[in-house]
Amino acid sequence: MTCRQAAQWLRERDQFLILTHRRPDGDTIGCAAGLCRGLRRLGKTAHICPGTGETSLFTPYLEGCIAPEGFQPETVVSVDIAAEGLFTDTGKQWLARGVDLAIDHHPSQTFFAKNTCVDPGRGACGELVYEILTRLGPVTADMAVPLYVAIATDTGSFQYSNTTAATHRAAAALLETGMDAFPLSKRHFRTRSWARLQVEGLIVRGMRRYDEGAIAVALIPRSLLTEAGATEEDMEDISAFLGQIEGVDTSITIRELEEGGCKVSVRTSGGLDACAVCARLGGGGHAAAAGCSVPGTVEEAEQAVLAAVRQVEHGQRNCCD
Repeated sequence: MTCRQAAQWLRERDQFLILTHRRPDGDTIGCAAGLCRGLRRLGKTAHICPGTGETSLFTPYLEGCIAPEGFQPETVVSVDIAAEGLFTDTGKQWLARGVDLAIDHHPSQTFFAKNTCVDPGRGACGELVYEILTRLGPVTADMAVPLYVAIATDTGSFQYSNTTAATHRAAAALLETGMDAFPLSKRHFRTRSWARLQVEGLIVRGMRRYDEGAIAVALIPRSLLTEAGATEEDMEDISAFLGQIEGVDTSITIRELEEGGCKVSVRTSGGLDACAVCARLGGGGHAAAAGCSVPGTVEEAEQAVLAAVRQVEHGQRNCCD
């Protein structure tokens, strides 16, 4: 579907339940909140699926939007979800019923829904949701706030390579609704807890460097969080940290999960296809930023990811030759 078609499709339906992905970021939370408020402005019933698992950083955007117990939707919509494996535990119960519409911007989209509105050229899924909502009526300040968070967080405050001219135009239009971006920028990009600073220090101390520093790997076992006195709230967007180091083209963050296994984030700026790397391990994402889940310890996950990196590098060299 195009954005125009998706908007018309939404206009013709009601009783919405909006699904977000597990370990949510600002894009999925902001999209869900913005879409929920936009649909309600049209007089429709719309709620966000409970059990999002968000940190307190994003909780304010969900206020008043979570579905009440026993709500039975007529229409199920997912936002910023590329594959069925990314659903939350509560969201998975709707897979058997089927998702009616998926709105997404990942090139690794698996087209699990009955209808899909996807554009990998968008810097954030929030850009797509914004365009859809503009076709349903005026975007108000209360809708603009979570959408701005969605776009700003997924583009690293407009610093990542996925930021385009269209990204800036969407952000400017959201600002023109009268919303105040300053407190959002302070909250999401200019505030670090003391525990977070301790985490960053420990990461630097234990960081592993390969290819003369072009590849940096951070292993983050659960014990590191304990040593730093950190919680999940302190780990927001930790995968962006290594990429700030001079000379690093590929940064790999490997976090041990409480339930077992590891969450891997790969970010690149030197030409390596991060999505291709993570796809070899069952994940996906974008060319410059992707992720996957890997079983085993952080050390075992490191070996698996580095092997995938070498395989993709070899394939890209052969392609160029």
